[in-house]
Amino acid sequence: MGLLQATATNVISMVGVGPFLTIPFMVAAMNGPHVIYAWLAGLVLALADGLVYAQLGAALPGSGGGYLYLREAFKPFGLGRLMAFLFIFQTILIAPLSVAGGAVGFADYLQFVWTTMSPLEHNLIAAAVCIVSTALLWRNIEDIGRLAVVMLVVVLITVGWVIVVGLVKFSPAQAFAFPPEAFTFDRSLLMSVGAASVLAMYSYGGYNQVCNIGDEIKDPTRTIPRSIVLSTFLVAVLYILMTVVILGMIPWQEVRESRTIASAFIERTFADPETGRIAGIVMTGLILFVAAASLYATILGYSRVPYAAARDGDFFKAFAHVHPKKHFPDLSLVTIAIVSIPFCFFSLGQLVSWLIQVQVLLRFIWQCAAVILLRRYRPDIPQPFTMWLYPWPAILSGALWLFIFFTGPWEGIVFSFAFLAAGVAAYGLFVRTKT
Repeated sequence: MGLLQATATNVISMVGVGPFLTIPFMVAAMNGPHVIYAWLAGLVLALADGLVYAQLGAALPGSGGGYLYLREAFKPFGLGRLMAFLFIFQTILIAPLSVAGGAVGFADYLQFVWTTMSPLEHNLIAAAVCIVSTALLWRNIEDIGRLAVVMLVVVLITVGWVIVVGLVKFSPAQAFAFPPEAFTFDRSLLMSVGAASVLAMYSYGGYNQVCNIGDEIKDPTRTIPRSIVLSTFLVAVLYILMTVVILGMIPWQEVRESRTIASAFIERTFADPETGRIAGIVMTGLILFVAAASLYATILGYSRVPYAAARDGDFFKAFAHVHPKKHFPDLSLVTIAIVSIPFCFFSLGQLVSWLIQVQVLLRFIWQCAAVILLRRYRPDIPQPFTMWLYPWPAILSGALWLFIFFTGPWEGIVFSFAFLAAGVAAYGLFVRTKT
């Protein structure tokens, strides 16, 4: 994959069904239309964390992404294998949750058209989406790159339709009618921004997707950093514009109650109700395609992680198997899809609530440290790209991740620490079976 395909892979992974579902929840968390605070806070974190991935990805461009970074950065302290194992261990939970979340979101939005959908039908549709997305990935990486570009075009058409129509008809006075508390930067506002930023980061997630397929990127030392920065800025602009125009046409009190806000928005842009309904259905179809495209990119990236670890002897050997003709990690790909299917029978709220917090404790904060440790203690590894203002973006990223972690639900904090303890115990068992 070149720069265009790599950026497309990141963007379609970021712009899935997430923003179309999370905007109402973000409005509810902020209790007003000043959601732009959360999007901007998320942009700062996504860009700072993206620079962490850019530097690590350029130094260690291989399949597996964070698995490689943690293993090599913590190796001088004798913790390389433990950190690598914990990364794979959390991936076994995070990958199915992420994939299932996108599939459940797909089924949620389908209810705009299929209003009589039963709960069982909803869950079966989500599971079917996982299977179809996996089937589309049963091909070589060149074909995958071309398909990613096609999907990117549809993503831009979908978001662009909302933005262009909204810019013509929206009311700036309504969109920016912030309540007085929006200008009082106290603890209450910070807590609201923190809660909404968790949802924002769920929607921003995917800017690092290209790092998981580093072995399949052309000129990775240049392509990986550029694709991360480009995709992050592009998606941030799209999200902010889309949110502003929606809030400029639909009162925020109504937005927070909607679960198919983009389709309802397009429906209202037409004076004729029948024409508006047709337009809403077309928008729903586009969103469903975007959701499926995001799943496609997410499964692609995650499937390379167990494969890379198994190939290096840090995970079960069977996962190192590669398709004899198409040369992709087939067992790893199928496993991610199969494990995702049972999670399709949970609600989107259940799937998302702890997704970010588990990753913060088991992955994100350690990677912020890894970029500094790798540069300081591993002179044997070339550093072809150094983040701007090094090391401050890494420090800022780590601090913001901790802020999001501790302002999240206390149940998620407890679960994350319990999952960390389970990972350490599992590593002890893995070591004993290897000796």
